[in-house]
Amino acid sequence: MRWRRMGALHVVGEPRVSSFQQNQFAAATAGVKNGGHGPVVEEIHGLIRVYTDGHVERLPAIPNVPCTWGSTAPGAPGGVAARDVVVDRATGVWARLYAPVTAAVGSAEAARLPVVVYFHGGGFCVGSAAWSCYHEFLAQLAERACCAVMSVDYRLAPEHRLPAAFDDGLAALRWLRHQAAAASAHDDASWWRARCDFGRVFLMGDSAGASIAFHVAARVGQGHLGAPLGPHQLAIRGAVLVQPFFGGEARTASEKTMAQPPRSALTLPTSDCYWRLALPSGGGAGRDHPWCNPVSSRGAPRLEALPLPPLLVCVSEADILRDRNLELCRALRRAGKSVEQAVYGGVGHAFQVLHNCHLSQPRTQEMLAHVRAFINGR
Repeated sequence: MRWRRMGALHVVGEPRVSSFQQNQFAAATAGVKNGGHGPVVEEIHGLIRVYTDGHVERLPAIPNVPCTWGSTAPGAPGGVAARDVVVDRATGVWARLYAPVTAAVGSAEAARLPVVVYFHGGGFCVGSAAWSCYHEFLAQLAERACCAVMSVDYRLAPEHRLPAAFDDGLAALRWLRHQAAAASAHDDASWWRARCDFGRVFLMGDSAGASIAFHVAARVGQGHLGAPLGPHQLAIRGAVLVQPFFGGEARTASEKTMAQPPRSALTLPTSDCYWRLALPSGGGAGRDHPWCNPVSSRGAPRLEALPLPPLLVCVSEADILRDRNLELCRALRRAGKSVEQAVYGGVGHAFQVLHNCHLSQPRTQEMLAHVRAFINGR
């Protein structure tokens, strides 16, 4: 859907027209001008508008690219290959697969690569596995960390509020489990499947995608993935949470005091809007809903009882989520979980995909090195 820039509405009337009548006329005229969808009720500038009738418009702020963009065909020397596959025809969920084309292929387990299941960011409301910034970053991840990557294009809010994204994360793992069971089949995913070690699967995501990775990991630990297909099963070895997007009714110090530049990927008003659009309508817990605040005492499962794999949490020093991310690490450690923590100085939210700071490139390379070490250690 293409974005339509809305001009200012100028209402001309007689001086005797009341302000109430003017407001009613303005609202009616705006509804016509907005394609009959009524006034805008939620907006994140440059990204998304939601109208009073529920109609959603998304601005293509970042271009989509085909899976062949910047990639190399399987069998060619050097680079990374990428292909798109349908994960769930009923919901329309799909994924983009990446693998280094120079990786050894064979029946020996030692020749196969760990698999990273990745969830993109965007406040649960925007973003795509086809966005050029994610395509570039995940091709780097596949090459630098020497892993296969499955980038999941999950359903977005507000059309599909939480837990839809978590459900789609589980659906992606079920598709992956079918790939493990179809090792000898010949289809569009054969080239990728032949490079995968399904006994070393890692969940990963940034921002809202990190929140998805966290909740999906917990669901898998609670047995929501279901029984394995015969002898074939996935082993989740860890989860990488990059600037995890969580919230809470009480503001943290970094949320209250950390000034953000005009082009920042995440400000406090933007965060609030995302959560209003993503959480279930009419939820009584507000921003302390367990899907938003996993350390809340208002209904969130106790972290001690939550089955989680080892975690690597990547924190940005200039991110409004910094303090919330650090508190999550402390709470997980108190609960006896295995948590590694990496803080990247001088950069803000989503620096690794947006490159909106002069330090973005060197810090991105640091992050890729940390992710590689975490994966290779398991």
